[in-house]
Amino acid sequence: MSGSKNSAYQTTLLIFMIALWGAGVAPWVSAGAAQQADPYADVLSIGGSVTEIVYALDQGHRLIARDTTSTYPEKAAGLPDVGYMRALSPEGVLSVRPELIISENGAGPPETIEILEEAAIPFVVVPDDYSRDGVVAKIRAVGEALGAIQQAEALAAEVSVQLDKAVAQSGAYDGAPKKVLFILSTQGGRILASGTNTAADGIIKLAGAENAVTAFEGYKPMTDEAVSAAAPDVILMMDRGGDFGAADDELFAMPAIVATPAAANRAVVRMNGLYLLGFGPRTAEAVLDLNAALYGS
Repeated sequence: MSGSKNSAYQTTLLIFMIALWGAGVAPWVSAGAAQQADPYADVLSIGGSVTEIVYALDQGHRLIARDTTSTYPEKAAGLPDVGYMRALSPEGVLSVRPELIISENGAGPPETIEILEEAAIPFVVVPDDYSRDGVVAKIRAVGEALGAIQQAEALAAEVSVQLDKAVAQSGAYDGAPKKVLFILSTQGGRILASGTNTAADGIIKLAGAENAVTAFEGYKPMTDEAVSAAAPDVILMMDRGGDFGAADDELFAMPAIVATPAAANRAVVRMNGLYLLGFGPRTAEAVLDLNAALYGS
């Protein structure tokens, strides 16, 4: 009974908040304080690469909040955190009263997005394409959403040059490209790895290597036999540690890994997840760093 009352209360609260929103009044400030000279002055960014781009466009002063994945630059950590981008609560988003939301693709859950649409908050979804052109397009999309077209064009041109140089340098290796297996998680002793059409797949290719797994798209669990058959030369992982990433000794002793060339050479590369997979303004640097880690400076 108490759970039912609590659910009814939350529903009533959301309806009340949305109603006040539509009237131009926030339930936690006076009507006068809610007035803004710039209708899109208060921006919520969802997705680490989006937040990076906002700051790179010198528009960070407009951010009033960010999601948990937005960890760079360091000043972003001082903003209110509305939660993980794929598990947002409508209360958390509405509590910061954004006048514009700019998000990477995949924010959710769908119920939260529906409530935000009912609140009539402008919600711009920036498409993801894990390629050189995708980075440039993302910069332009964020710039357009912010009305910072000139700044976006300048940044896009700068990043384009950096990416072209990084890709050219990464492709200059004379030997056979290394086969890289990106492991998202080893939780519970199971290998969750990247197939094609992922950020990991994209960055591996830009760095002049090959994805060891091409039999499926996205991130999926792999059997020990499938990992061994993929025969990766190098294991690539995020450096977040904890239950998601085994330490080196534990990793190379796993039945799925022990028979691979990567285990024989104890070849594992660990990099910051947002830096490696963000496909934002720092991607050219990430390409060069990954290439150096795979092939030597």
